[in-house]
Amino acid sequence: MKELVFPFNSNAIMRNKREIERQLLSDGTSRIRKNIAVLGGSTADHVISMLRLFLLDAGIEPQFYKSEYNKYYEDAVFGSPELDAFSPDIIYIHTTSRNLALLPDSGTLTEEEANARLSEQSGLFTQVWESLRKRFSCPIIQNNFELPLFRRTGSYDCWAPGGQAAFINRMNVMLSDYARQHQNFFINDINYLSSAIGLEKWHDAENWYLYKYAMSTSVIPDLAYSVSSIIKSIYGKNKKVIDLDLDNTLWGGVIGDDGVDGIEIGPETPVGQSHSEFQEFIRGYKDYGVLLAVCSKNDEENALLGLKRDDCVLHPDDFVSIKANWDSKDRNIISSAEELGLLPDSFVFIDDNPAECAMVSGQIPQAGVIELTSVSDAMYALSRSGYFEITSLSGDDLKRNEMYAANAKRAAQAKSFTSYKDYLLSLEMNAVISDFEPVYRQRITQLTNKSNQFNLTTKRFTESEIEELSESSGYIRLCGRLADKFGDNGIVSVVIGRCESDTAHIDLWLMSCRVLKRDMELAMLDEFVRQCRENGISRILGYYYKTPKNSMVAGLYESFGFTKTEESENGDTVWTLGTEDYKNKNEVINVKKEQ
Repeated sequence: MKELVFPFNSNAIMRNKREIERQLLSDGTSRIRKNIAVLGGSTADHVISMLRLFLLDAGIEPQFYKSEYNKYYEDAVFGSPELDAFSPDIIYIHTTSRNLALLPDSGTLTEEEANARLSEQSGLFTQVWESLRKRFSCPIIQNNFELPLFRRTGSYDCWAPGGQAAFINRMNVMLSDYARQHQNFFINDINYLSSAIGLEKWHDAENWYLYKYAMSTSVIPDLAYSVSSIIKSIYGKNKKVIDLDLDNTLWGGVIGDDGVDGIEIGPETPVGQSHSEFQEFIRGYKDYGVLLAVCSKNDEENALLGLKRDDCVLHPDDFVSIKANWDSKDRNIISSAEELGLLPDSFVFIDDNPAECAMVSGQIPQAGVIELTSVSDAMYALSRSGYFEITSLSGDDLKRNEMYAANAKRAAQAKSFTSYKDYLLSLEMNAVISDFEPVYRQRITQLTNKSNQFNLTTKRFTESEIEELSESSGYIRLCGRLADKFGDNGIVSVVIGRCESDTAHIDLWLMSCRVLKRDMELAMLDEFVRQCRENGISRILGYYYKTPKNSMVAGLYESFGFTKTEESENGDTVWTLGTEDYKNKNEVINVKKEQ
């Protein structure tokens, strides 16, 4: 919904929240349901109502538990039957600097006294987190702390032993240290958010005295949007590709009119400097595994000449797809998505032309669109959009650009074969299929939350849940890694079978779209059946839960030789396979055992 896309009108959202919610709930979107506990150190009603809107818009239907006013510590440390019964999928601790009970209030505080206060205050929050971690295997989101608007001693407050700003900054460092050392713990950076918005606008003393809101109600949508971005990332709803225009976007000028020497890039002019800075900023996303693409109305020859200039920061090999032609840009985005095995809604399109932006928004409404009115505005919009919020970063993420570039080489090679099987054999594929080894668990968790098209049950798991499941003897767990002569695709497939007597129930079967049509699913099935036989399993039940995004696998079990035994009105199906007479199906992948 456009009203909920950054930059948004916070006051309009607050005024029209009921109508916006009504429209969201009536739009026919299929959403995953999640229980979110909000443990507040201040009034949180508006925070919850705003968070609900942003999550609904992201395809998540939340149910909320709300602690009583300023009872976050009691709920966490001493427990709550209501919270236990709620069984949260995510816990959000909505505290602010107002909840720092040991914040210094005297300039006479010695360094030793300040350190003692910091240690005690840190200990109280650590107690909250550790208590929750023991009781719930779910992600925890914790606000860090915003600076106060008032200070008695000017800049001295930020480094004096008794300075409040100094205390808050040290608390924020403590939070950062804890987050790096503990999985499934995430920081909502209201220190940055309040600074970006402005402390004068963030703080509202009257709002605190009257209603116990710890910030101005006008900034609550910004706060909720920030929290929702973290939750979206946890459940794999990030964007994957930045698709960029060229003329007056990656460089100044129009290369078709000005020529390759006439475009502005580099240190010689202010315009050139700004576009170089923009390219540097974009290239930094690639380092985190975000894919880069070009979508330009241009002759391809001109586009490549521009990207090959010595002073251009981004070069042709930085992009997994370059569409420089005179087709409509929405069609080019769809074409790039098909080639990469992604959905168009995983793209963020950046262009200086408002008409092109409107066209893409209208034709691909779920894609992100940023109109580049200025380089700095586009960089800020990307910074605040939450499109690429990171909650986990695996080795496979860092190699994603290499993997998709290798996929392009595979696609090119496929065109030279008349037999598809011969093409697959020519890839010289090798797979390693193993249990959920600790080194793979982060990537496995990512796949369970990010894979939509090839995910038969669309079940989601946190890393803690994957760890618990890995220790259970009642499951057959498989993760598959696939490599070929063009490169290593990393962990690309996950299967979880729950064993009951002589039956294995496939609770999860998913695969990364970047290895579709490579027969990896057959290699996984062969190994799953083999382990079923070893464990005395004679029957396998497969489940397909229909969603708008996974229709491509509706017939997967039938292609495997399963028999359909149940079908509900909504399209969900149950399939059965006997293991006794099963014959291996993989003929093109060399499967190795994990050593």
